Amino acid sequence: MEQISAADTGIEHMQAVTLSRQYGSGGGEIAARLARALGWKLVDHEAVVQVAQDLGISVEDAEAWDEHVESLGMRLLNGLSLLQPATANAMQTIAIPNDPIYHKAMRSVVKAALTTGHVVIVGRGSQVLLKERRDILHVRVVAPLEQRITYVMQREGLSHEGAEARVHYKDNGRARYLQTQYHQDPANPLLYDLVINTAVVSLNGAVQLIRTALADKASQLNLPTTQLGPGAGLPQYPGHSQDFGVRSGNKPAETT
Repeated sequence: MEQISAADTGIEHMQAVTLSRQYGSGGGEIAARLARALGWKLVDHEAVVQVAQDLGISVEDAEAWDEHVESLGMRLLNGLSLLQPATANAMQTIAIPNDPIYHKAMRSVVKAALTTGHVVIVGRGSQVLLKERRDILHVRVVAPLEQRITYVMQREGLSHEGAEARVHYKDNGRARYLQTQYHQDPANPLLYDLVINTAVVSLNGAVQLIRTALADKASQLNLPTTQLGPGAGLPQYPGHSQDFGVRSGNKPAETT
């Protein structure tokens, strides 16, 4: 894809795109293509590497906690391990700092990436962490389950059963992460400015949609929030309210 000139569309006034994605929807690939097209920095696995460096742990250990929190069962096992050290040594597979320490470090890395501006941030709760910034576009990429399974089979060389299990594991982990860390459901459409279904929109088409949304949001940065929304600049419908089957006070209009 040819590189897009952000200066020609006003996109340079935007500082970031956050991209949440269902596993296997192609969201990571879209983010990479978008970053290349805009000439922006991609923040995806690089964030995991940075957290590993900051905490002095291996990248492999950090990856195990990426967009993931312990389930209740694992927390109970870890709690028991404090009482039974010998058993803990047998069960423990990840010797890294606990949830709060890791996720605090990840939040710091995401915020630090934003200070440079012009970044595409993939996941890591960025749609909630940075929700108050008007110069950031928030995108969600989704697709039907069976198409996502096919994507994972093709990209990762897994069987149908293995791909399905991986999709559910990753989706559930990401959902639990956002619910635990930010008390939000990643499927809530109001967390995003744009939701794209890659069952009907190609990956390159998704990049173009995001570019268009970036330019449109950039054009409204100087407007007060009172002038934003679906009714901004629209006149009242012609005719009377009775034409729409309602009366003032929300009482149904009589019909004849």
